[in-house]
Amino acid sequence: QVQLVESGGGLVQAGDSLRLSCAASGDTFGRYAMGWFRQAPGKEREFVASISWVSTNPYYDDSVKGRFTISRDNAKNTVYLQMNNLKPEDTAVYYCAAGRKSPWGSVERGAYDYWGQGTQVTVSS
Repeated sequence: QVQLVESGGGLVQAGDSLRLSCAASGDTFGRYAMGWFRQAPGKEREFVASISWVSTNPYYDDSVKGRFTISRDNAKNTVYLQMNNLKPEDTAVYYCAAGRKSPWGSVERGAYDYWGQGTQVTVSS
């Protein structure tokens, strides 16, 4: 099993930056592809970004491409989401997820077995 804990969320203004972190414990972190998802009030949880177990194949939803960067440090058991030029529509609870069904990462929620509790990101206009 893997336990995931997100941090780094907060209230920022449009155009600001935040870096989310997700610390993993339990099973060997390097075995898992990692993903970031987000859920806004009244909406379904949606894919944001993913990265393979060996830090290749970063993949982004079109809505964040060019603004967000996913990375991981397997020595620190941590995955990051650098978010630049934030927009009000980025407001959501952000979740990290770990999975082994798709080693290169996936946009599908079902590809991930473990989820964090989420961290709130609020972007004011």
